[in-house]
Amino acid sequence: MFYHAYNGYIEHAYPYDELRPLTCDGHDTWGSYSLTLIDALDTLAVMGNNTEFRRVSYLLIEKAESFFDMDINVSVFETNIRVVGGLLSAHLMMKRAGMLLEPGWPCSGPLLRMAENIARKLLPGETTVTCTAGVGTFIVEFGTLSRLTGDPIFEKVAMKAIKALWNHRSPLNLLGNHVDVSTGKWTALDSGIGGGVDSYFEYLVKGAIMFDNSELLEMFRVYEQSIVQHLKRDDWYMWANMKKGGITLPLFTSLDAYWPGIQSMLGDLDSAMKTIHNFHQVWQQFGATPEFYNIPKAEVHQGRESYPLRPELIESTVYLYRATRDPFLLKMGVDMVESIEHVARTKCGYATVKDVRDHRLENRMESFFLAETTKYLYLLFDQDNFLHNSGGHATLVHTPNGDCVLDAGGYIFNTEAHPIDLAAVHCCSAQKKEEEKVLQEFHDSLNILELLDIVNTMDVKKIGKKLKKRKRKLNDVPQYVMPPEPFKEEMLQNVTHVLVENMTVSHHINTSLSEGEQLVTRDVPSDAELRPEGILSEPVSDKVKSEHDTAYGNLQTHEVLPTESTLKTDMQPPVVESSQPSTDLTHGIKVNSQEVITKTGRKKQTFELAQQLLDLLSTVTNKGSEAEIKRPNVADLYETMANYSLVYMHKPNLMRCPAQPFHARLSVWGEFFEDNTPV
Repeated sequence: MFYHAYNGYIEHAYPYDELRPLTCDGHDTWGSYSLTLIDALDTLAVMGNNTEFRRVSYLLIEKAESFFDMDINVSVFETNIRVVGGLLSAHLMMKRAGMLLEPGWPCSGPLLRMAENIARKLLPGETTVTCTAGVGTFIVEFGTLSRLTGDPIFEKVAMKAIKALWNHRSPLNLLGNHVDVSTGKWTALDSGIGGGVDSYFEYLVKGAIMFDNSELLEMFRVYEQSIVQHLKRDDWYMWANMKKGGITLPLFTSLDAYWPGIQSMLGDLDSAMKTIHNFHQVWQQFGATPEFYNIPKAEVHQGRESYPLRPELIESTVYLYRATRDPFLLKMGVDMVESIEHVARTKCGYATVKDVRDHRLENRMESFFLAETTKYLYLLFDQDNFLHNSGGHATLVHTPNGDCVLDAGGYIFNTEAHPIDLAAVHCCSAQKKEEEKVLQEFHDSLNILELLDIVNTMDVKKIGKKLKKRKRKLNDVPQYVMPPEPFKEEMLQNVTHVLVENMTVSHHINTSLSEGEQLVTRDVPSDAELRPEGILSEPVSDKVKSEHDTAYGNLQTHEVLPTESTLKTDMQPPVVESSQPSTDLTHGIKVNSQEVITKTGRKKQTFELAQQLLDLLSTVTNKGSEAEIKRPNVADLYETMANYSLVYMHKPNLMRCPAQPFHARLSVWGEFFEDNTPV
């Protein structure tokens, strides 16, 4: 379906804006800049056609000046959602498509500069009288532009427009359909959720999610409450007077069909399912949804009987299916594919249905058919598409703005179905820089021993100062060098005294067992218990010291990715085999160990956290260069406790996850994702 229409446009209509599918030629509609080519660009990437994506992208880059350096009248609303949104989405997919990238990508690039150039020309705004959506549908595109380019003007303008509409709402918290922006006077008082208002409500929700803006969500909730009170009738949404609240038009409009998708984003699945069933009944009645449908009469509203291949009902079906996995929604998708294929297909594309009652066609194929309708149908049935990623995998990109985790999922579609990677938007934002600064300050003051109440504050400060002082003297010594014996003994006395007097540690380091094995544990005597009494007071040979220093001095780090929600490791503490007396660093402290026996007979030794911490404090690491420092995986914090000094570490990276906003990723234990899925 997509390629039949796309190839028809390329062969018969390019470089015009749109294809005329009955006569197989092209015409300009919204601005004379090959609108369909730009609108369909990211759909190529979504469907995996990177070759054609690259070809078209390079074509746009090469002809950028001639494409957009024109003195013409355009629709600010349509140009923003179709062209600016399409270029932003394509810019963020350049790496996935295998294109050459600038060093500053995703914070710079030719497609991004094109989008910025066009957006600046749109800043003066629409005509004086415009629809509500024409005022309030900019925050997704303009907010993205501000975060990617560092210029706040776009986001400020979009927010100013949203707040202006909010300030002009009626006492019933309803909005009209058209407003004179120069006076603030409403010129059309009909209030609904569909055409003329729709994407304003949509962008309140999506803007709140994209930029963690609770104010936008609060606005939507106020509107939603009034919509339910004044417009909703038996899971239908009608039109009412914005000042009085009485129903004026008992109509369903095809643009209303986006609403269940928004409800599903907010978790209101029951209401969304009931409403989408009503909308689908209209589709089944005519084989498509007419622009206006009279609900009480169950018939098409005279003069508004066309279906211009709109995507809204399909869009909501995708959102609800991703949320519920209800197979009925797949059947709806099949029904809609078959209807469009049967009714609207022509020899070179797909045509607007002029009248849904007799299926007469009109000689027009709007660009959103390739940008939205076919894309949403494809995503409904392509369960493994990269846009459906729930955070199970991602791409780490090194940028001048720091390391960024991209392609981790959580894409937001603008109202023209152009997906925006939120992680990329956050990567380039000034907010990220501020968060990194705050996080680094937190790291510098973090002390895990103190957080775990293993040592008190004064002991920590003493140990920390001694460790730092000692490190300054060991700048030329390789990593993991044992400190001199007097320093080690003094340090251990401070810690072991607190351990013996104040607490008993019973936390065991997990060991990895093969699938199907069952744990059976039994207490066994520790090495300390098996030694003859007073053995620790005897001299220790140089040979044993050498073997011990080698074992602990060469302790290496390694990373292990967690599987599902359980962290497992085969890491074992080094064992010194010698017939000489043991050099156990506990100096007489009893540390219980356990022997784990599996059904297969395999034995593994586990040690308690107390022993691990004492061993750690016998190791002082050299600062070294940043490139030489082995940094652990964020999901592997517990294992790294056996490999790193917990008192001081040079600029640790344990608690960073650039793909998540600051409030969602700050955690003492490094658990950044609610489902514990690793990046």
